[in-house]
Amino acid sequence: MKKAKIILDKDFEVGKIDERLYGSFIEHLGRAVYGGIYEPDHETADELGFRKDVMDMVSKLGVPIVRYPGGNFVSGFNWEDSVGPVENRPHRLDLAWFTTETNEVGLHEFAEWAKKADSEIMYAINLGSRGPENARDIVEYANHPSGSKFSEMRIANGRKEPFGIKLWCLGNEMDGPWQMGQKTAKEYGRVANEAAKMMKWVDPSIELVACGSSSSEMDTFGSWEYEMLDECYENIDYVSLHRYYANPTGDTPGFLARTMDMDEFIKTVVAICDAVKGKKHSKHTVNLSFDEWNVWYHSREQDNEIWKQDKWNRALPLLEDIYNFEDALLVGSMLITLLKNADRVKVACLAQLVNVIAPIMTRNGGGCWAQTIFYPFMHASKYGRGTALKTLVDSPVYSCTDYDNVPYIDATATVAEDGSVTVFCVNRDMEEDFELELDIRSFGELKITDHILLHHDDVKAVNAEENPDNVAPTKGPGGSVENGKLTVKIPALSWNVIRLEK
Repeated sequence: MKKAKIILDKDFEVGKIDERLYGSFIEHLGRAVYGGIYEPDHETADELGFRKDVMDMVSKLGVPIVRYPGGNFVSGFNWEDSVGPVENRPHRLDLAWFTTETNEVGLHEFAEWAKKADSEIMYAINLGSRGPENARDIVEYANHPSGSKFSEMRIANGRKEPFGIKLWCLGNEMDGPWQMGQKTAKEYGRVANEAAKMMKWVDPSIELVACGSSSSEMDTFGSWEYEMLDECYENIDYVSLHRYYANPTGDTPGFLARTMDMDEFIKTVVAICDAVKGKKHSKHTVNLSFDEWNVWYHSREQDNEIWKQDKWNRALPLLEDIYNFEDALLVGSMLITLLKNADRVKVACLAQLVNVIAPIMTRNGGGCWAQTIFYPFMHASKYGRGTALKTLVDSPVYSCTDYDNVPYIDATATVAEDGSVTVFCVNRDMEEDFELELDIRSFGELKITDHILLHHDDVKAVNAEENPDNVAPTKGPGGSVENGKLTVKIPALSWNVIRLEK
């Protein structure tokens, strides 16, 4: 059996974990809304038409914030279309996804859903086809108490109390040629700055996320962040990062190494933020919002066929990736990477929540089930709270097509307010188990109370409505603590959650 070691110390901290690290995303795209969270004819639908079986699944994930209503969708979206009497709301062509948006679910309805889900809204404004004036108007509508044009419009639409939305996205992926209203870094930075000023003049308590590069593979990555921040640094609070990974060639070791890229992406954007801070002699620190991240590639051929046959219809079944076991392992490592950078990554959104590249799947009129990626996210959200610890991992390494010195053992740890410690660990080795030794002497007397294991012999194994527990957590082999050291077995190719309590 191979061996690896981890050293933990209660005083060696990365930083406090913002609970918004476990956010998600619902866009008016595919069946995320219609047929996902909302299906009024479903047998489980509540009085507002929201599926209660989906709500139960969302509750298990413990999602504290949900980004809404897009995404690419938002760059052509008029927020006024989504308020007022439903029968008067217009049907609009959505040029982002080539469907028709009915606006049956809008801001008021989604706010009710978020309340039921015990979540807050992270609202994205349109800085593609619209600009700063519309941005300040929606903040006034959502957050101003009364006595103004748009606050009185909200009250007339049945909502006396403000929505109190505190986190706002200044557009979406504005560097992308696929985006409605694409801009250069300077153009976007100027517009974002003016929108930010006006939005914060309406409500000084809000926080704002400016668009970073759509991915680290963009030709303008790096220069985009620097030029954009040079225009709006003092008026924004976060820079967004988006990243999706794929394994079209079936190279599992290379696929599981993709978080090497994710970690470098984060560190590069942090460096650029701090470079602009230094240039401006600023006391203001801009942090990161990794508000789109996931695996995404399984559904792309299917989507192209759907668009050929069924363009402009409502709620087309788009981006419905069926996730397998290896996808769950990478999602686990991506969560580990976010925790390793919790000092600067304060917000993150798994994209998305239901049906669209999502941990939860539904069938219209039918069941609701957890995909493989549901479980690592649920475990991290439940146990990865408190403080992220600097985790020194000594592991054998491997090389693959794109990366060298990839640790077989990818791990991090958190400590809760009650002193309990949780270790999250992925074994990337496809064949061999590991004996993992953890030095935990600084925490005093701890005992292992649980070892949660996610493993399947087939890396392509999936869950389905007729077999929802094909890939599901089981009890791991556990271990023992002696003289301040924990020894635990980590099975080959597995996601592990090790819980230690006083």
